[in-house]
Amino acid sequence: MKGQEWYQEDDIAEEYEEKRFSRGGRLIDRREKQAVLDAIGPVEDRDVLEIACGTGRFTVMLAERGANVVGLDISGPMLQQGREKAQRAGVSENMDLMRGDAGRLPFPDDSFDSVIAMRFFHLADQPASFLSEMRRVSRNQVFFDTFNRFTTRSLYNWALPMGSRLYSRWEVSRLLDSAGLHLVDDDHDFAFPYGLYREIPNELASVFRDLDTTLISSPLGKRLASVSYWHTRVP
Repeated sequence: MKGQEWYQEDDIAEEYEEKRFSRGGRLIDRREKQAVLDAIGPVEDRDVLEIACGTGRFTVMLAERGANVVGLDISGPMLQQGREKAQRAGVSENMDLMRGDAGRLPFPDDSFDSVIAMRFFHLADQPASFLSEMRRVSRNQVFFDTFNRFTTRSLYNWALPMGSRLYSRWEVSRLLDSAGLHLVDDDHDFAFPYGLYREIPNELASVFRDLDTTLISSPLGKRLASVSYWHTRVP
């Protein structure tokens, strides 16, 4: 797994959200959360598992909406940040954060209504095995995102300390077939790489976001999109 040791550093966990979701990164945070909610629909009283939950951005959001959420991550410091966030939000009783390996999920088959993984598959060295595990423990739905090959993300990758795994649509289709998942819907976004938004003030980021949305809405939109969201079902 790319960056496994890096993500477990105490200082990385403490600074993670401040570096990624302040300034223009707030637009990314809002878009990702909306993508999750659009895909899995009403979550009240549903059992949801988040793989690689990190500091609990999505687990807390889902718990606030009444879901029974389990978040799993390999980083103890990240999970501690998530527990503190859950306490501040008053949703600790609705969620459980645990340390574990996404390649060997410690749950029986069909344990959850929905299983999600955000910002995970770009780090996966064996994506097929991870997706297969997600499908195994889901009785209904699997949702995840990928960073796309042949887009601005390819250029941005050069600037990253550990790079990212990038996917073509064909590769994702092959992964879904091997996991026995049915594609319900896919959505594509962000012609400009995430790193650009993080480096500029929120007000300026809004201007770029308007242009970005226009580009994505064009006939070439899917080809330009650096991020894809994949909504799948268990047959």
